[in-house]
Amino acid sequence: MNDWITPDWPAPPNVKALFTTRNGGVSHAPYASLNLGDHVGDDTGAVEQNRALLRRLLPAEPRWLNQVHGTNTISIDRNDCTSPSCGDAAFSQRSDHVCAILVADCLPILLCDQEGTAVSALHGGWRGLAGGIVEETISAMRTDPASLMAWLGPAIGPAHFEVGEEVRLAFTRRDEKAVLAFRPASPEGKWYADLFLLARQQLKNAGITQVYGGGQCTFSDPARYFSYRRDGSTGRMAALIWLV
Repeated sequence: MNDWITPDWPAPPNVKALFTTRNGGVSHAPYASLNLGDHVGDDTGAVEQNRALLRRLLPAEPRWLNQVHGTNTISIDRNDCTSPSCGDAAFSQRSDHVCAILVADCLPILLCDQEGTAVSALHGGWRGLAGGIVEETISAMRTDPASLMAWLGPAIGPAHFEVGEEVRLAFTRRDEKAVLAFRPASPEGKWYADLFLLARQQLKNAGITQVYGGGQCTFSDPARYFSYRRDGSTGRMAALIWLV
């Protein structure tokens, strides 16, 4: 495994994070090659091998979630958090507990505080963002938003993420400034949505002013990224963050 992304942000030295790409694993098409999702139809043995390759880079096995495109935030520090829990965000305040979320177009958001005492990983699909996953996660972390910084990973870009009017309304009813994140598409009634801008708006509204990353489009780079919108049957990449 030699192709992953290390976030470029001024996180404290004891905060570690990475984002995997589709390269460096053992899965065959359409999951080639580093598919980490065990729910997409790939061979179970291949997924286990891919996760083992990832595990070599980590201090412990990631606490995988059963993601449901909601807003539930899971503390992976709980003693009973040993099997996948239903949720779309995870946070930790203990060393060597690895927060992880899986994506293939949805926006991965990583959070940490300036003191290096808390980290979180959010699955920022449009449903989660419209439902308030950013606010829910910050509330669950019980950390002053002004002390937090965020990193936005690769996701489907605004040139390719076509949505219906119901999606636009879900955001604009929450924040009128969200209109800036939508531009008309064809046919009439369709819109191109900018997940990066929507996330930045919500992070700012929540009190987080230090936001890094964003802009890398999964849809337009098939050599490096899985994309559900582009391919349908495809693998999943992981965004991971932990304290040491």
